[in-house]
Amino acid sequence: MVSLSPKLYTWLCGLFASLGSIIFGYDLGVIAGVLTAPDFVEVMGPRYSNDSLKGLITSIFVLGCFFGMIPVAWLADKIGRRYTIQAACVVYMFGGAMQTGAKNMDMMLAGRFFAGFGVGILADLAPIYQAEIAHPSMRGSLTTLQQFMLGIGSFVASWVTYGTAQGSTVGTQGEWRIPLGIQIIPAIPLFAFILLMPESPRWQAEKGRMDLARATLARLHARGDEKDPFVVSQVEDIQNEMDRAKHIGESSWAECLVVPANFRRVALGFILQFSVQLTGVSAIQYYSTTIFKTMGFSNSRILLFQSVNSVIALIGEACCVIWVDRTGRRRPLIIGNIASGLSFVAGTVLMARWPGTIFIITTWIFNFFFSSCIGPLSWAYPADIFSTRIRAKSTAITSAASWLSNFMIAEVTPVAFAKVDWRYYLVFAICSHTNALFIWAFYPETTGRRLEEMDDLFEKAPLFVPGTGYDKVGDFRQAERQLREGQHPHAVHSGWHADIGWRQATSCPARSLRRMRWMPRVLLRAKAM
Repeated sequence: MVSLSPKLYTWLCGLFASLGSIIFGYDLGVIAGVLTAPDFVEVMGPRYSNDSLKGLITSIFVLGCFFGMIPVAWLADKIGRRYTIQAACVVYMFGGAMQTGAKNMDMMLAGRFFAGFGVGILADLAPIYQAEIAHPSMRGSLTTLQQFMLGIGSFVASWVTYGTAQGSTVGTQGEWRIPLGIQIIPAIPLFAFILLMPESPRWQAEKGRMDLARATLARLHARGDEKDPFVVSQVEDIQNEMDRAKHIGESSWAECLVVPANFRRVALGFILQFSVQLTGVSAIQYYSTTIFKTMGFSNSRILLFQSVNSVIALIGEACCVIWVDRTGRRRPLIIGNIASGLSFVAGTVLMARWPGTIFIITTWIFNFFFSSCIGPLSWAYPADIFSTRIRAKSTAITSAASWLSNFMIAEVTPVAFAKVDWRYYLVFAICSHTNALFIWAFYPETTGRRLEEMDDLFEKAPLFVPGTGYDKVGDFRQAERQLREGQHPHAVHSGWHADIGWRQATSCPARSLRRMRWMPRVLLRAKAM
């Protein structure tokens, strides 16, 4: 029996799962200081003078994250969320050890790749797990914990690199090996204790283990009481979703793309994740040390600026965790992108005319709005919008977009700064504003809704959502209140009833469908019914 209040216990479980995000944030924050350490430059050898290879040390990490998306969906659906997190920790620790002991650039690149592979899996799974265990009224605050913990990792990294750039470690191997070695530490308790956390009840239900799912829901939401009305209603809600899908068979990758309502969600998640990097966040995170050095600041002063920046990020991320379930998903994403774009407009002017401390302040302003609005919700929104049967596969696709754009920015940035200097910032100023416009036009609000009603939402919501009611934040506690009172509408979902699923998929000409030899089993079985 859990003595803590159910919401606090669930929140703590989600918080623990976010330890993987500390790793992610730490690596993002630490690499900027490592790249400029004199001994690191010497150990990497003459090849390090090549801007493309220098960028590869940074970008191969996110390339590893991208390749981590290949096994994550299969593993998460096959062996569960917790065991997959454990496997990712092992891969990450191996990569972190290789980086810490690197003797040359090849060993460093390999270590960065393996660490990224593990982080990619952890970053994709944490919001899924959090969404699947959360109360509807706190799902936003739980899934945005990922970015808050990422901020903690970045905060620790900035002060660690600042500390090792002072005193006796300056100019020694300790200046960069110590920061790289510390990154392994958060993975140890995550690996050791994740199995003490409850498994996702929705994964258990998907595997036909409804009794386990009921017990897990009771453990999470009712201090172990399986007869609690909230637990009973959730079980009924999940069982209805399972019943709608039981004649369809196991989910397939094609199912994410062929069924229109699914494809729409995958497209929205993919575009959102890709657009995040186009705000300029990766360019600032990875190359701030290099940028500020061109302004004449010393290495220790630059690291101090980064440390202040990490504090600002934490404040912004805390604001998001506290308020996101009240403000909704759409509004912060729109406001955050506009504010980020304006900060880059100001930054571009300052960089061109008066580079210096005032420019650094604009990066702090950008970081606050990114951390409070954009970064956390880029992970929370995709975790919200998919049904259980395709959530792992679909979020693997959408998360891959983040890593692809991250890799692109990390590779292009050093070359772009060398070629066009401050003009490069104009790309981020423009993209942030177009991001805001696209989100305003096409992204339905999901705040307060049950996960089991997302199919219905995306079938009914028009493509252009402003003014339709799907752009509004309602009572974020309503769905939870309905579940507690047993009043939730079980029969309103039509999205995965077999004949409806087939009609949706066959909205294109039948002759074209006959040519699709890769048509998933789900649709062929539905047609036969």
